[in-house]
Parts: sequence; C-alpha cells; structure tokens
Amino acid sequence: MVEVLTRTGPLDGRSFAASGVRLSPAEPAARLSLRAGGDAVKALSKALALSLPLRPKSTSASGNLAALWLGPDEWLLIDEDGNDLMAACAAITAVHSAVDISHRNVAIDVTGPNVEDVLAAGCPQDLSLRAFPVGAASRTIFGKAEVVLWRRSEQHFRVECWRSFADYVFGLLEAAARDPG
Repeated sequence: MVEVLTRTGPLDGRSFAASGVRLSPAEPAARLSLRAGGDAVKALSKALALSLPLRPKSTSASGNLAALWLGPDEWLLIDEDGNDLMAACAAITAVHSAVDISHRNVAIDVTGPNVEDVLAAGCPQDLSLRAFPVGAASRTIFGKAEVVLWRRSEQHFRVECWRSFADYVFGLLEAAARDPG
C-alpha cells in the first residue's frame, strides 16, 4: 500500500478576528522571484501576458496573476491559479533569472477597518491610503521578519513572508489586533 502524504501549511487551521481585523491564511499560490534588466522586460511581459510594473510600490495584474515591483530589476509574481510561471519564463532568451519560490512563501490576508493600525504595530512604513494606495506593494519588515505587503483593497492587505516566519508574523499580527491601542 502506498501512503500519500499531503503538504500542510504552517498556518493551516489558524484564523483570528477581533478589534475590526480578521487574519486568515491566504489560499496557496504559485510564486516566482523574477530578476531582469530593462532589455528583457518587454519579452517577459509578453510571455507572462501582463505588463511588469516599472515604478516603486506599483503592481499590475491580469486575471489571478499579479506582478509586484520590489526593485528596479526585481518582481514578485503571484498566481492564485497556480499556473507554471517557470514555463512562461523559460521561453524567453533575454537574460533573466526566474526562481520558483512557491513553497518558500506563505501569505496572510489581513482585512477589516483597522487593518492599517494592526500593520503599523510592526511595520515602519506609512500605510495610509494616501501613501500606500490600493494596488501598492512593498518589501519591508514586520517585527523582525522581512515581508512583502500588498494592498488589495482599502481594508485588505496580503502579507507575504517566508514559511519559517509564518507563525511569528501571524502571532505578532494577532497580538497587535488584540491590543489596537
């Protein structure tokens, strides 16, 4: 008899709601760390069927595939449909680096009217709508962990972090939500 093992996520079964904020693990997604110079952007954008954003904190999306600008030559691609992003990039002959990080990262959805206050407990960035509008994304820190914040709507942030920091980040978010002051 063959025993089939299923991968469990570090946050499976966890959720929290209080003080106008809800925390929940985001659905699994395919993720790609993409690095490329300006000469490869057009070809990669065509292969991925979305325009790679070129401005700080900007994002672009096509269906359930999103590209988050992390630096002048760096993007985080997130495909909530789980498509093979590596295959799309493999067809490009322009110099680039594409690394599948789907199993390295996990995400936490942080939603509710007090989302900015909860995130401000561990993040030094100004997350007000004026400074961090809907669609903005940024690599930053939350507590002592490196994260990528992506504002999906006025009251919804996606917090991407390494799997090994997921429990710490979730716990810090939960503590901040318990004490909104």
